Amino acid sequence: MDALEALRTRRSRRTFSAKPVDRSLIEQIIDAGRLAATARNEQPWEFVVVTDAAARRDLAASTDHGPFIADAPVCIAVLSADTKYYLEDGSAATQNLLVAAHALGLAACWVAGDKKPYAPRIVERLGAPADMKLVALVAVGRPAGDPPSPSKRPLADVLHWETF
Repeated sequence: MDALEALRTRRSRRTFSAKPVDRSLIEQIIDAGRLAATARNEQPWEFVVVTDAAARRDLAASTDHGPFIADAPVCIAVLSADTKYYLEDGSAATQNLLVAAHALGLAACWVAGDKKPYAPRIVERLGAPADMKLVALVAVGRPAGDPPSPSKRPLADVLHWETF
């Protein structure tokens, strides 16, 4: 799948089959995340892969909109050092994870981290240094069911030349 096709067809998926995800696929997804654009080339991100079922259930229970993390065979926590542009850098890495997962035939969904009251607890739960920021939790697995196809605003409605 080429990059533009992956961007056009990627959807957030919240249902997963129970089949495990090969370690090599997870490593390819993380590799895509580490290649994201980053301000001043700081590369402040760290990725914690959680495959243990009990740990995923705990993460899911900690969130307000991520109960499906418990059902995904993989959860990737995107953490960032507290740099000036940690949120932008971590978000770019997260988007790369989502697109890479889709390109590899997997399903994924981003669950918010930054600014959520549960973020410090998850950072601690993952054993990360207390000054790390939780940017996102990404549930990953093999797809179950058909993805939703939400409508997107047409290009003509969002594209502006020279001025708004």
